[in-house]
Amino acid sequence: MPFPFTTFLLLLCLPFVASSNFSLPALDSVRLAQTGVREAVTEIGNLKRRRFGDGNHLLAALRDCAKLYEEAEWRLAGMLVGGEKYYSAEDGRMWVSAAMANHRSCLDGLEEVDADGAAVGGHNLTVMLTGALHLYDKIAAVEKRNGWKRLEKRKWRENRGINLATWNPATSKADYVVAKDGSGTHTTINRAVAALASTGRRRGGGRIVIYVKAGVYRENVEIGIQLKNVMLVGDGIDKTIVTGSRNVPDGATTYNSATFGVSGDGFWARDITFENTAGPEKQQAVALRLNSDLAVVYRCAIKGYQDTLFLHSLRQFYRDCKIYGTIDFIFGNSAAVLQNCEIFVRQPRRHQANMITAQGRDDPAEATGISILNSRVQPTPDFAPVKAQYRTYLGRPWKRFSRTVVMGTDLDGLIDPKGWGEWTGNFAISTLFYAEFKNRGDGSSTRFRVNWPGFHVLRSADEARPFTVAEFLHGGDWIPASGVSFEAGV
Repeated sequence: MPFPFTTFLLLLCLPFVASSNFSLPALDSVRLAQTGVREAVTEIGNLKRRRFGDGNHLLAALRDCAKLYEEAEWRLAGMLVGGEKYYSAEDGRMWVSAAMANHRSCLDGLEEVDADGAAVGGHNLTVMLTGALHLYDKIAAVEKRNGWKRLEKRKWRENRGINLATWNPATSKADYVVAKDGSGTHTTINRAVAALASTGRRRGGGRIVIYVKAGVYRENVEIGIQLKNVMLVGDGIDKTIVTGSRNVPDGATTYNSATFGVSGDGFWARDITFENTAGPEKQQAVALRLNSDLAVVYRCAIKGYQDTLFLHSLRQFYRDCKIYGTIDFIFGNSAAVLQNCEIFVRQPRRHQANMITAQGRDDPAEATGISILNSRVQPTPDFAPVKAQYRTYLGRPWKRFSRTVVMGTDLDGLIDPKGWGEWTGNFAISTLFYAEFKNRGDGSSTRFRVNWPGFHVLRSADEARPFTVAEFLHGGDWIPASGVSFEAGV
């Protein structure tokens, strides 16, 4: 696609002043990126109009791209409405990062089906989004030095007095009740979500509660970007189960293999099991995918094998959850904290190694990463007797600036002494940031850890503090509204 590269260079070179108003270069960079995304939407539409068979894998990838670019355009457009009155530069950096994650997911999906991402202007759009990201990164740094107050408390508290931690189906009223036996308002979660979408209660209205009674719901669910502040509550782990089996070998992309996917901001969930039963032989098969900003997942189980939990983008907090998998089973490019969670490693296929995380940060300006705090890593009971026959690593670098920290966590002896695994050769070992701090258990010794420039053993609470709930997520601004308890510091 045509791209005014000189305009981009001009924007980067223009001086800006970080003040109570964003600079024109920052907002202009968003407009330029929005134009690039709109052109990508047009190109995807042109490609989709070609004739494809119903089972064509390329068509599935193009459908993903259309959805991802439409969501990216929607988010960028929202940044231009009212400008700085509605968000801080740090918010802007996070939202541009999310648009970049959407773009990369499109390109990754095309790569999975051996298609060329250049057809949607892949390189040019990357340059546009990177330009906007780096401008917001610079302004956010000035804001931080000046101690300016964050603005996130604005509309995220529109919860109608609803509390995720204490909400009780026996004493509280849900907006929608899902029950397989017909005792609710709907018999499937998809029908409840469709009913919500049809009411017009979209784009930031008050919190909506969907209560899902005990049962096994065999469906793939998508909560779109316009359905904000949805709260999903079940009857408990392994009582309310949402299950599917989509996977890449059978024709899905990694992105759309998710049993449950959420793009709407402010998503809360409690007491539900999300699972993908495709099995280790089916490779990428996502159970839960979140591209929801300021999301809270509490007392949930996320079960799968490869690519179980897709932390796609934006800010996410997981508390008291159980996560199961084999390869790259906690992955993506959100800013995510997993606190007081149980991470269960399953038995992979013969000759495979387990990789717990695969973080996807591809630019140093992105404020993203995975922080695992005060949790437990252990084998499932059926894997425990044979765990010594397989290698298990804390993670490997999916992208160049992959960032993952593990702190105050009990690591079972199944963790390989080197701790971390390679993606391919020496890829990213100098640019990644992997760190450990005060872990315990038989697998916690750092004596024989990898000798990579990007690996760090943190020596003090001050070094660990940037990856806490308080600093990494600024969780004190938005998690208390959910009522979910959390430790803010190290």
